[in-house]
Amino acid sequence: MNKQPNPVQSATKKGFTVVELMIVGAFAALLVVLFFIQKSNVEAMDRDDDRKTAINAMYYALEEYYYPKNGYYPEAISEENLPVIDPALFTDPHGINLGVDGSSYSYEAANCNSDGECKEFTLRANLEKEDTYIKKGKK
Repeated sequence: MNKQPNPVQSATKKGFTVVELMIVGAFAALLVVLFFIQKSNVEAMDRDDDRKTAINAMYYALEEYYYPKNGYYPEAISEENLPVIDPALFTDPHGINLGVDGSSYSYEAANCNSDGECKEFTLRANLEKEDTYIKKGKK
């Protein structure tokens, strides 16, 4: 007697189809792309936080150390006239020093006399994910 194959048995093959594998691969690729985009955003926000920290340090050094000691603000700032802060803070996250073209930091003195003694200043940091961060002297 010839035994006929059971149709249920022959239809239950194990494994994935090519279409299923392609869908899973496309989904995995999408997740990888989203991960790297988000990672880039987080790194940019971290650099922005570093910039804000540096500007705040310079601001408080000018307001709490330099101005009370001298009675005016300097025409330019550097690690020489603000020794109370970490010199590394004068360098932006891309390695460019304050006052050099291309730096994301700037210091602008205003109402200065001929001796370089100024009554006002503005500190700026160009941020990647937010508007420019600005601190102005309050004296």
